[in-house]
Formats: sequence, structure tokens, C-alpha cells
Amino acid sequence: MGKYFGTDGIRGRVGDRPITPDFVLKLGWAAGKALAAEGNTRVLIGKDTRVSGYMLESALEAGFSAAGVNVEFLGPMPTPAVAYLTRTFRAAAGIVISASHNPYYDNGIKFFSDSGHKLSENLESQIEAFLDQELDCVSSEQLGRASRIDDAAGRYIEFCKSAFPSELSLSKLKIVVDCAHGATYHIAPNVLRELGANVVEIGCEPNGLNINAGCGATDLVALQKKVREEKAAIGIALDGDGDRLMIVDADGVVVDGDEIVYALVRQAIKDGTLEGGVVGTVMSNMGMEVALAKLNVPFMRAKVGDRYVMEALRSKRWSIGGESSGHIINLKYHSTGDGIIAAIQFLSAMVREGCSAREMLTGMRKFPQSLINVRFTPGTDPLASDNVKSAVSEVERALGGEGRVLLRKSGTEPLIRVMVEGKDAATVKAYAQQIAGEVSAIN
Repeated sequence: MGKYFGTDGIRGRVGDRPITPDFVLKLGWAAGKALAAEGNTRVLIGKDTRVSGYMLESALEAGFSAAGVNVEFLGPMPTPAVAYLTRTFRAAAGIVISASHNPYYDNGIKFFSDSGHKLSENLESQIEAFLDQELDCVSSEQLGRASRIDDAAGRYIEFCKSAFPSELSLSKLKIVVDCAHGATYHIAPNVLRELGANVVEIGCEPNGLNINAGCGATDLVALQKKVREEKAAIGIALDGDGDRLMIVDADGVVVDGDEIVYALVRQAIKDGTLEGGVVGTVMSNMGMEVALAKLNVPFMRAKVGDRYVMEALRSKRWSIGGESSGHIINLKYHSTGDGIIAAIQFLSAMVREGCSAREMLTGMRKFPQSLINVRFTPGTDPLASDNVKSAVSEVERALGGEGRVLLRKSGTEPLIRVMVEGKDAATVKAYAQQIAGEVSAIN
């Protein structure tokens, strides 16, 4: 990570640096300077539904204009939509104002390149270098102009529908879709309806403050209840910016990102379209790894973060990857993770196979997993402790190859995440508590 950029752009609490009007104005100017140096003077800006989006959108516009770069506004638009539109409009970059699954009082700025991928680390470094310089302004005749793309939503809806086979229909399915009061509220229900589904909407009334609040991919209780009430075939949950997908089946049982990836791979094998293997993360459930091995599908783990999953996919020239949290990437359909596209792929497989959401997971059984967050004192390093290392080795020997242990530091808080997986839930929980106790003893 750079001085300002994290693994997914720049993010923080609104009003606290760097998510302040003055910093974001300078960020727009710095990004504009870096792009203009390469002869690119056109960018697209989309946002989710947070009230702070208006303020940050205006600040970015002013910064880009001062650097001589033209801005085109997309309005509320899912993150993957901005990636797609940046590519199709041949813009120099696409900017998304969003903090994804975070609460309304957070916000962030993330960038896409002209190819619809996240910015290269080289370009991020150039932007950071300009951020440390004095802000200036081009002459009046060179100032950037601002305009709005009025048909952005319609264009993206058609793009999403193109991922669904033309010979199929969702007409026999009743689907509950939860848009987390976020950027997909005017997109996802329309996509599913136009593909024939009977759609029941929840989380589609954004007011600027309710994004991700008790709804969406990070809180499935409301969706589970609605699916059972409506006797729907399936529930689809997206997060605030639309790049995460979680599913619940007809009984309200959660289908997470690992299970969605497995279902898509299983269908791709049947269709003869699977390219190479699958990329997960260090947090991907071992049950998926075992199930993929039975299908003779190679599997590799990347660091946590869809950026790292994408890097691994591109380096291996594979097409499907994802995280258990619901980031699903299929490079046959899009250049970035897309919750709506992933949902469409899952639904098309259900229709083609004539099966339920639960039946889509035949052949995969998730291993019980225990995750404990242990706070540590900054300046100490529990991971270097001999006692902690000894406890980890002892548990790994006891698991005997039928489970795994993972300890990692949080990227945002002084926490050690202790994760143990195995075949027996009670045993796994006891092992995780044993290791967590040794980590706590370091403080």
C-alpha cells in the first residue's frame, strides 16, 4: 500500500483526513495531472447513495477542472458499472465515490483505468507524488468542463443482461433482491425483471443515511425473512456499491462467496467453458478446495482482497475467482468483480439445470470454521512469539492435514485474526480458543 492508497483506493470517515473536501479536491487535481501527462483529459465519476457523495463529487470535479481534465457524471452507479462504462466510453479513468459495505458515515475514492481494471501501482504512485506538490491551475481556456451521461443506467442494465443466455428465461422464478439501499437500487431489480423474473425488492429506498444499515450482503436477516415470507426460490443480496454478492436459498440458508464460486465452476465444467483453475484467498473455506480437487480443478490462494485475486487470475490466465465475503470475479464477463453479473450466472445455471439454489452446491461441504479476533498492543508482535508459534504447530499436528490454521493481522485495526478450520465444529472452536489464548497472553 502507498502513502494514501490502500488495497481498494482511499477510504475513511467523512470529515476526517483524507475524506475531506480539501484533500479530495487536491486528489482530483493530482489524478488529473497524472492523467493529463499521458495526454488523457476525460474521466467518468460515479458514486453510491451516501449523502457525502454530493460533496465529494463536487470536490473531485473542481480538482480535475483545475488540472484541465473534463468530467462526466454518471450519478448513483455500482462500482462494476463504472469500470464497464469507463472502458466503453474510452475514458482515461473511472472514479467511484464509495465505501462499499461500510456505514454511511464512511466514504472513499477508488479508480479504474481505461481498461476497466484497478489503477496500476505505478499510476497510483504518480498521483501520490502530485499530492505532495503545491496545487496550481491551468489557464482559463484550458479548464476542464463537466457534463452528465444521462443513459448510463440503461447502458449498464443491457450489459448485465448480455451475460444471461438468450434462450433462457427467469419467468419461473420468484426472486427477492436486497440492494442495501445502495448503488444498485435502480439497476438490479430492473435487470432481473427484464429477464422475466417475479421480483420482490427490499433495500431499494436510499435516503443517504441508510446504506448497508441492517440490509444487503453484510446483514442477511431481513432477506432471509422476506424469502421465507414470499416463498421465493432465492434471495439475492448486494452490498452498497454492488461488487459483493451473497445468496440465500428458499429456506433462508446462506450461500456465501465460496459456495457461489464452486457453483459457477461446476456449471462452467458442464458447459465446457472453464479456463484453468480457481483463485480464492487465504480465508477461503477448505471445503471448497477439497470439492474443487474432486473435480480436478486447480486452486490457489491469494492474499485477502479482490485486488489480489484479480492479480493472481491475470497472472495465471484463469477466469474465475472470489472471496467468501462475496467478491466474485469472472473475467469471461467483466474486468472486475460484479455482484449482479455473478447473480445472473448463478441464476442461469439454476434455470439450465432445473435445480434449486441448494442443489447447485451438490458436491461441496463447508468445513466448520472458527474465527476469533484478538486485540494486541501496538508495538508488540504476537505472531513472532515462540509460544504462539508452538500452539499453532501443536494444532496443525492434531488436525493432521484435515484442517488448517491461519493467523493474520488486520489491515485497519490492532487485531490478530485467529482462524481454525477442520471437520468437527467443537474441536475447531477449542483449537481456535487455545491459540487465541496464547496471542492474548502477549499483551
